[in-house]
Amino acid sequence: MVPNGQPSPARPATFSEVFAQREYRFILTAGVLAWVGDYLAKAAVTLLVYRETESVALSAAAFAISYLPWLIGGPLLATVAERYPHRAVMVTCDLIRMALLLVIALPGMPTPLILALLFTATLANPPSQAARSALLPRILTGDRLVVGLSINASVGQAAQVVGYLSGAAIAAASPTLALLVTAATYAVSATLIRLGVIARPTAMKAAYRSHLLRETGEGFRIVFGQPVLRAIAILVFSAMLFSIVPEGLAAAWAGRHSDDMDQGLAQAVIMAAVPVGYILGGLIVGRLVAPARRIALMRPLAVLAPLLLVPTLLDPSPLVVALLAAGCGFAVAGLLPTANGLFVRALPDGFRARAFGVMASGMQVIQGLAVLVTGLLADRFSIPLVVGLWSSAGVLLMTAAVLSWPSQARVDAAIEAASRADAPDPAPPVPRPRPDRPEDQPVDSPGEDQRDARKRHRNRVS
Repeated sequence: MVPNGQPSPARPATFSEVFAQREYRFILTAGVLAWVGDYLAKAAVTLLVYRETESVALSAAAFAISYLPWLIGGPLLATVAERYPHRAVMVTCDLIRMALLLVIALPGMPTPLILALLFTATLANPPSQAARSALLPRILTGDRLVVGLSINASVGQAAQVVGYLSGAAIAAASPTLALLVTAATYAVSATLIRLGVIARPTAMKAAYRSHLLRETGEGFRIVFGQPVLRAIAILVFSAMLFSIVPEGLAAAWAGRHSDDMDQGLAQAVIMAAVPVGYILGGLIVGRLVAPARRIALMRPLAVLAPLLLVPTLLDPSPLVVALLAAGCGFAVAGLLPTANGLFVRALPDGFRARAFGVMASGMQVIQGLAVLVTGLLADRFSIPLVVGLWSSAGVLLMTAAVLSWPSQARVDAAIEAASRADAPDPAPPVPRPRPDRPEDQPVDSPGEDQRDARKRHRNRVS
């Protein structure tokens, strides 16, 4: 690790160096509880709605409703998180979710009210996750941030599995109990954040505030208007476009191509493959590969990820499909934390929560569209043909993204510009009266530079 926070080409940061940061330990633990709570709540509410209504459509709506806040207001809600101290945002969001889930757990709640309360509770997800993502770079510096992001990604995938399994198991016995357990996870998460994270002021200075829509638009402008950030966004969105497809079509694939394997087992194996590959890729590449090598591997891994799914054209068995999907997840996990680390370093601190909202919302939309489009195609053509050709198109898309990747000099310049934007404005020196100047002659105002702060700030981040 070098003093200026740049990744050291010699070795990656170690897990012990990352976990040595006390605040990170609290944030990770609280995040795991919140993630498990999110997935546990999905499983519990879905089953609760199905038991009350016996409607597959309404139970599916209960599951899908958790994605709506990202689709219809993710960037706007993330901008709210930019305006306030990140610790306060995270604690408030956990307490809101806890309270609303306790209300949902009350017996005799009508289904429309359950769905409305669940939607309201999930509105807290974008600002909470945006605040967490914006806070991490202020706690972890240099390559510790990239390794920390790898840990978060891998643990998040594991939390998804644990949340779904525990939610289904507890909800089968009592959906109300599952909701109470979920509320407790949010309560503990809020307590850990409040006790373990230092209170910091918001990174957005009051002088740069306008109205909420304009601030949200500035998040889009900096992500897609700055060439380096735009290149990273294209790479990440492209990865999401095809890596979700095996998981999204797993049920149909298992139903039509399970061969001698039990259909339920075939579906479970395919659905679990990408998260398992993601966990392994995030931990192995993040920990064992040196920072400079990780950056060099980003582009080969970007092309390799969809390329690994092209052999599905040959209609392999579900086990082989799972292995291919796990390889794809491994490659995506190898490139995403490194891309996220570059993204954070090339982004001024006062824009991080908003930029996260833009990226997270785009990822949700792209994954949903990818599953929807490939599902519609699979109704007319065979699933192996659809997935294989979709992945082949992914190879072409990733190749184009790799060929248009900005030069290292441009990446370094963007990181330097972000560092200058984050640096406080130096106080201008107060001029001393010269011997040949009369004592009553007025001196220049030392606040002239401060009056132009907004103009200089915009020039720095544009």
